[in-house]
Amino acid sequence: MKKCLTIAFMIIYTISYSFNSVNKDTIAKVIRVIDGNTIEIFTEDGEVLQVLFKDVDSPELGQEFGNKAKEFTENLLLNKKVIVEMKGKDMWGNRLVGVTLKNGKSAEVELLAAGLAWHNKIKSESIEFSEIEIKSKKNKLGLWVNDNPVEPWVFRRQQTMTVAKSR
Repeated sequence: MKKCLTIAFMIIYTISYSFNSVNKDTIAKVIRVIDGNTIEIFTEDGEVLQVLFKDVDSPELGQEFGNKAKEFTENLLLNKKVIVEMKGKDMWGNRLVGVTLKNGKSAEVELLAAGLAWHNKIKSESIEFSEIEIKSKKNKLGLWVNDNPVEPWVFRRQQTMTVAKSR
């Protein structure tokens, strides 16, 4: 019985710890921009973490506007302190976050407003983000100068289909 209680306590503690650490906001410095929606941060706890913006997806680097999205994010965030809201992990274990600048602006909103990201409607139900994306499309900003830009998730799938399978 004592062993069962110990195990139960450890499980509850682990779940509680994981939940709290995933959902807390942290101050961090952006030390590297990998692509338009993936950054590396140095947290106030001394950790270096690679994180992805939860609610948006930018073009990949091999894609049209991929480099522009990366440059935009570099100009916006690189070497700056930001507030990072941990929002969980995706099915591959990537940390998903929201990023807020010192001035209170959302990095995700800025990318959408510049026309350099799609609102990820599968992971986010934000009406604000949808409206910003619609406005960028209407004004033909960034990637929306094209009538039918290829979504990054479609591009990634196309890339994996072109790679020969090894035996």
